[in-house]
Amino acid sequence: MKALLAIDMQKALINEQYDLGERVNNMELILKDFSKQSLPIFLIQHTSENKEDPFYINGSGAEIYPPFKKYGTEIIQKETPSAFFQTNLLEKCKAYNVDELVIIGLNTEFCCLFTAIAAYDRGFKVVFLEDATATVNNGEVYEMKDLDIPDFIGTVLHWSGVVDVLDLDEYKTWSNT
Repeated sequence: MKALLAIDMQKALINEQYDLGERVNNMELILKDFSKQSLPIFLIQHTSENKEDPFYINGSGAEIYPPFKKYGTEIIQKETPSAFFQTNLLEKCKAYNVDELVIIGLNTEFCCLFTAIAAYDRGFKVVFLEDATATVNNGEVYEMKDLDIPDFIGTVLHWSGVVDVLDLDEYKTWSNT
């Protein structure tokens, strides 16, 4: 069975400060699609015990982005880039008989990437939806001015030969099969 990992779609990252463009709309399209099919949706929530951290567990930044929260089957809290490290995600996947994980969310180059690799390492078929991941960083952060981070990470994962990387149009065809 397929399940959706919706990673770190939280108020600290989805807000007016960052222009994530159509990617947030794409994320919601995928959430709606999985919900319509009654497939599990794991909302992955990054948290921190540090009161100064934007993901402080009791702070508003850690909250799941309100329009997306209604889609969640389960909320899994994590404190590292991997949604599997020291969480109950693997057990939840087993409980739902999940063998294939579709990944969307934020930040592409950290939590989405780490989780995709960790999922593959745990034996899951992994589908990475490049157009439904986003980052609040840009190429200047990495001293590569014109770097399209989601495209770069998607290319790296595609070249691995073990993760299927799809854009939104490819997803629409794939999800109907």
